Amino acid sequence: MDSPWDEEATQETSRDIEWAKISSEFTNVGYREGITAGKESALQEGFDTGFASVGVPLGRDIGFLRGMSSALIAFLSSNVCTHPEKESLLVEARDIAARLAGVRFTDIVPRDLEAEEHALQHLADEDDPMDENEELSDKRKMEGLEDMLSRLTAGAANPGLGNKTRPTMDDVRFLEGRLQVLNEQLGLAVSRS
Repeated sequence: MDSPWDEEATQETSRDIEWAKISSEFTNVGYREGITAGKESALQEGFDTGFASVGVPLGRDIGFLRGMSSALIAFLSSNVCTHPEKESLLVEARDIAARLAGVRFTDIVPRDLEAEEHALQHLADEDDPMDENEELSDKRKMEGLEDMLSRLTAGAANPGLGNKTRPTMDDVRFLEGRLQVLNEQLGLAVSRS
């Protein structure tokens, strides 16, 4: 026959087990939330730094060059009728503008070696597979298709790129130099204010 002491001990043991289980679950949830909050904080800080030190300056620079080439095309287009000798300058401005239009941010942004190392660590860790962002994957596929189409287009060869298919920051600097020469030939003084 069971004693009342055995039943009381069993209930107390059950409560202790249940309490340990609940406590463990709350601890795990708190830990996971802390990790998530820490990652989000670091991610935001990294984004803010990258945006301010890389994204904005590069975007501003390429936008300035594209705007300058468009302004030169507009200026030369309106003057070619009265000054036919400027036709070659218009052709040059259009070529520069076309090449600048083909530059993507991903072509000129510096490599993020820390992010690449982090990605490699995730790939090596079988317990933590890194899912590729679907939007990024779609963008890469589209850029690949754009590159293939541009190679198929007649006259699409990009002189000055050699065997490369995408422009680099050096190519952009070269185009900037060509724009400066055009401005000098036209007697224009352009500054970045």
